[in-house]
Amino acid sequence: MSNQQPEHDQEQPLISHLVELRQRLMFILLIILGFFLGLFYFANDLYTYLSSPLTALLPTGTSMIATDVTSPFFAPFKLTLVAAIFLAMPFVLHQIWGFIAPGLYKHEKRFAIPLLISSIFLFYAGIAFAYFVVFPLIFGFFTSVGPENVAVMTDISSYLNFVLKLFFAFGIVFEIPIATLLLIWSGAATVAGLRQKRAYVIVGCFVLGMLLTPPDVISQSLLALPMWLLFETGIILGVIFVRKQTDDEELSDEFVAAEEEQEENTK
Repeated sequence: MSNQQPEHDQEQPLISHLVELRQRLMFILLIILGFFLGLFYFANDLYTYLSSPLTALLPTGTSMIATDVTSPFFAPFKLTLVAAIFLAMPFVLHQIWGFIAPGLYKHEKRFAIPLLISSIFLFYAGIAFAYFVVFPLIFGFFTSVGPENVAVMTDISSYLNFVLKLFFAFGIVFEIPIATLLLIWSGAATVAGLRQKRAYVIVGCFVLGMLLTPPDVISQSLLALPMWLLFETGIILGVIFVRKQTDDEELSDEFVAAEEEQEENTK
């Protein structure tokens, strides 16, 4: 069978797709629930670890505070739920892949599997980069610029919302190679066109770095430079993929032409 044909030509009834979707959604919820129950006992420890980049920089005699009576419970609870979702993400994406894979072409599957694995790795890498590199710079800046007569005592819920937003932002930013590769693969952009727009991309990286980090050159560059390098990585992958895809299509066309010629000779 040629790789231009889907693996399953016979369509399944709509009800079977809905049943399969319901089963996979239930499995996803069970996986997230399992991670949540396993982590909930360590909820306070997780929050302590998450807040350590800030608490390590607080002046002596100060600490984080809870301005809401329910915050000491709901802040670790929310963190545990988000952590469970993040940890379950490979299983979630595997279920999504299992649902859509039968409708893909063979060459699309060969491309989608490494793309899926890479996107998961890059998202986690973005979170790790935010925690270990960006947080110390941001909190070091904000805890040092306040007036001397103002004690820095951050609310635990406000802190959690702030770091979760940054986690999500950096996780998405680190998907730049995947986004670049998808643009090239779909035909929405070309390698040559993206290279011509490199100057605008670099400026955009520094502008975004300025918005997400304190207004100093060091922290801004620590975000902008990785974004630019990730963009260049996407272009390199695009060159490799486009070349490989072109070679595969040429081989497929030659194979089809050879089959047609052989059929004509037999007649």
